[in-house]
Parts: sequence; C-alpha cells; structure tokens
Amino acid sequence: MKLAEALILRANAQKRMEQLKQRILRNAKVQEGDTPSENPEELLREFESAASELIDLMQRINRTNSKTSFQDSSLSDALAKRDVLRMRISLYRDLAQAASITDSRYSRSEVKFSSAVPVARIQKEADLLAKEHRELDARIQEANWLVELSN
Repeated sequence: MKLAEALILRANAQKRMEQLKQRILRNAKVQEGDTPSENPEELLREFESAASELIDLMQRINRTNSKTSFQDSSLSDALAKRDVLRMRISLYRDLAQAASITDSRYSRSEVKFSSAVPVARIQKEADLLAKEHRELDARIQEANWLVELSN
C-alpha cells in the first residue's frame, strides 16, 4: 500500500470514529421505558475497534515518514516545515489585512488610523511563503504516491 492510500484511510477512519461518537452520544440516554435506536454498547465496541485500527495505521504512517528520505532530510521533517509554513502564511495574511487602511470616517473630527507595518511588504512575504508552501506540498504529495507504507 502506498503512503498516500494510508493517509486516505486514516482520514476515513477519523471521520468514522467521529460519526460513531455522535451515534453513541445520541443513544446514551432514552426516556424511561424506551429503548435506544442503536445499542450504545455495540457502538462502543465498534468505536474501540476503529480506534485500535487507527492507532496501527497512524504508527505505520509515522514510521514511514520518519524513515523516508526527502530532499536533504526526512519526510517527517518536511511535514513539520510545511505545517509551520502554513502558520506563517496565516499570520502574514491576517497582519496585512488588519493593517490595511480603509477610510471609513464620516467627518474630519473622527479618529484617523495609519498602518504600523508596511502592508505591501507583508503581503509580498505572505505570497512568497504561499509559493514555497505550494511547491513543498506538491513534492510531499508526489512522495506519498511513490513510497510504500512501512509495517
């Protein structure tokens, strides 16, 4: 199985567990004399089984990411870099938006705001980071389809 396939299975397992959780909670209590529409004990067993399978899958994915060479480091290192790039992009974009001045004064006596940071430079940095993120993500996705999942 390719790493990319395992990542798809992981996402599906996580969704399945969330759905089971909601079903368990919906059937946790009923009016006295009624029976739940689904047996919460059976749902709990199904949830625990899915959790065990997810643990195994996540461990295999993590082992694969750690062992897989990627450029000058490991795939795990590349994933960490991609995650931090995403956080940096978010900050720079939010900062550029927050610092942008829109003149919404109704009269000259109202408070006038000025930007405390160079918006164009901040936006340009956000764009450069976004490009770096896209390129790194494309290389990671390619690796995911080439690498076999570890045992």
